[in-house]
Amino acid sequence: MSEVLSGAEFKKQMREGRPKMGLFLNSHSPTVAEQLAHSGYDWLLVDTQHGPMGFESLSAMLAGISNGGAKSLVRVGGYQDRPGIQQALDMGSDGVLVPYINTADEARQAVSCARYPTAGTRSVYFPQRSMNRAGLLGYAGAANANIIVALQVETASCIENIDEIAAVPGVDILFLGQNDLCMSMGLYEKYEFPHMYTSPELGAATEKLIAAANRNQVILGLFLFGTSRVGEFLGKGFRFVSVGNDLHHILTQAGAYVKDMETIAKEKGSQWTRRPSALV
Repeated sequence: MSEVLSGAEFKKQMREGRPKMGLFLNSHSPTVAEQLAHSGYDWLLVDTQHGPMGFESLSAMLAGISNGGAKSLVRVGGYQDRPGIQQALDMGSDGVLVPYINTADEARQAVSCARYPTAGTRSVYFPQRSMNRAGLLGYAGAANANIIVALQVETASCIENIDEIAAVPGVDILFLGQNDLCMSMGLYEKYEFPHMYTSPELGAATEKLIAAANRNQVILGLFLFGTSRVGEFLGKGFRFVSVGNDLHHILTQAGAYVKDMETIAKEKGSQWTRRPSALV
């Protein structure tokens, strides 16, 4: 296994132009988390906002990810979710993704929960998993540099205030959520799916985000389903890229197998077709 990068070096490499590819985890499975941590992805993000995991399963998932060597992040409930941010970091997560940021003040509150004083208001406690390798002083002394703070850009209000949000000290990544941003901007009502994703309105919002991030040396990230647009966004300077989630990966591969079996059955004169499904 290659040497595990510090959080500070991980962020430094992205700022230098080296992409880090990853995946969201929405199944509350430590086994799946651990196996995917060995799959070659740079990072895995446990999604407690939309996934059914509680603190105990989150703890086991983070342990599994650490065993595989990938960087770990946790999507928490929001900027006001101090308990969720505290638990994620104490359990050893390398960072947090904070959704639904609308203002610079909300961004400051999110950063504060993730940073130790005097840069923030995170509570210190010992012993805990985050301190197992370096001890209390070794971990706490470097945590403010190493912890990854990513803020989700997913509302029209966030785009309106993006210049002020990007300038908040301690924001490492601005993470574009195209689905919710399209919803917030009314683009699902204006366009037939999937044309909202290539609409001029979303394009203009994305360019405004890119400009604000570049002015403040903030890393650009985004969520994609699949790989078809990865090259496009790498070309735009996005360096922290997700290509879906674990459940999407399972369904995609299952769909490929089902399609192959339909073809094989037809070639052999057998009457077999997949059961109807809205998902595959």
